[in-house]
Amino acid sequence: MRIVGGEFRGKKLILPDDTRIRPTSDRTREALFNILGHDSHFRTPQGALPLGARVLDIFAGTGALGLEALSRGAAHVTFIDNHPDSLKLIRENVSAIGAARQADVLSRNGSNPGRAGATYDLILMDPPYNEGLAPQCISALKAGGWMSSSTVIVIELAAKETFDLPPDMVTIKERKYGAARLIFLKSA
Repeated sequence: MRIVGGEFRGKKLILPDDTRIRPTSDRTREALFNILGHDSHFRTPQGALPLGARVLDIFAGTGALGLEALSRGAAHVTFIDNHPDSLKLIRENVSAIGAARQADVLSRNGSNPGRAGATYDLILMDPPYNEGLAPQCISALKAGGWMSSSTVIVIELAAKETFDLPPDMVTIKERKYGAARLIFLKSA
């Protein structure tokens, strides 16, 4: 598994030994960032997301989504996971690409991450498949001050997993890539 675009393109990421950690495939990551980069819904004053953005990678696993965002110009990424093996992998991968100054790694429960110090422009969410955690996480992020009215949320779910759109959110795009489905949301 490698970074697929941007400054760190081609850099290898350390993969998990633990099969419970499921990294987002290269193909799905490339598609996600192509959509963010080329769709007018996701333009900001700095340009295409994630350029210059504050990014939250929640249920981060290996950190592949957040590292891809850093490679493509994000100003800062905060990684959240509560699995010890994931936290170790994220720290190793951040260090391997030399991005320690642009990243924070927090050991928190993705379903209840607590209070934020600031809002984020882009939230990348890859919860365990088929556990229905995304709506609960979005509610917790809203309550904790992680989101502004302009925050974009991208959720990766299993292709056939049900998803109940939280109140006050609107789906901008939805795409399937093999076993994965990407849902792009904004506040209504």
